[in-house]
Amino acid sequence: MTTDLIQPPYLKEGDTVAIVAPSGILKNREREVQQAIDLLKSWGLHAVVGQHVFSKANHFAGTDDERCEDLQRAMDDPKISAIWCARGGYGTVRILDKLDYTKFKDKPKWVIGYSDITALHNQLHNKGFESLHALMCVSLTKDLSEVQTSIDTFKSALFGNPANYTLKGSNYNRTGEASGILVGGNLTMLHTMLGSEESIDTSGKILFIEEIGEYKYHIDRMLQSMKRAGYFNNLKGLIVGDMTKLRKNTTLWGTSVEQLVLDALSQYDFPIAFNMPAGHENDNRALIFGRTIQLEVNKTESLVVFN
Repeated sequence: MTTDLIQPPYLKEGDTVAIVAPSGILKNREREVQQAIDLLKSWGLHAVVGQHVFSKANHFAGTDDERCEDLQRAMDDPKISAIWCARGGYGTVRILDKLDYTKFKDKPKWVIGYSDITALHNQLHNKGFESLHALMCVSLTKDLSEVQTSIDTFKSALFGNPANYTLKGSNYNRTGEASGILVGGNLTMLHTMLGSEESIDTSGKILFIEEIGEYKYHIDRMLQSMKRAGYFNNLKGLIVGDMTKLRKNTTLWGTSVEQLVLDALSQYDFPIAFNMPAGHENDNRALIFGRTIQLEVNKTESLVVFN
């Protein structure tokens, strides 16, 4: 079990944030990256954009080597205080084995992103570092008021004042209280990591999951597979984020996705909180992975409190 994770220094005015693209291609996304630069500047931060952010190599933002080069350069540069991933998609898993943490350990920095960036969050966790599950550059809409809560919680976490959350209640909630280190991310990515060095030991921890664009039976299949691998055996609690744009199979699943989760995990007694506004919706609240949280789950509301 990982304990005492290293917290990168919180940001302050004058610090520099590197924008990199370790995953999918950023086709026609110049506006969002410029918005991200402007946003950082409005907070008194400097921004540097990786050399290959707008590179194209089929599905990806450049070749594996190019994407890795940008990320590695940002990890190694002592002048960089945070690394903000421009987008997810798919591709981070292809560069995990190329990354060298030697210099990063001397000057840890916040790595920010969600979705496919879960692969990097897992690796950072297993190397002993906290990281930030939060919006990415392509999350920025033309009218920033649409994503203002996401921006506000991201800034608060980055500058050292992570928000606590009161979640909307749900009759599906499995009530109870728990304390533990927060881990997790995109369910597909967590499932993808099974059996690898990047798979997380969830013993004594609280897991967050979110998903997009999946069939319900795919979600069940992943949960069943993780369950059989012992992923949930010593888990302290589960926080379920947004399950966005779920697809309909010709043979309908027959229950809500909430009931699906409860049924798949019925043999355990840890609390389960639904309605965490984090994932692939505009309201994507920042979460510090690797930080101990208190979780209190009731039918009327749930509390997520960062220590």
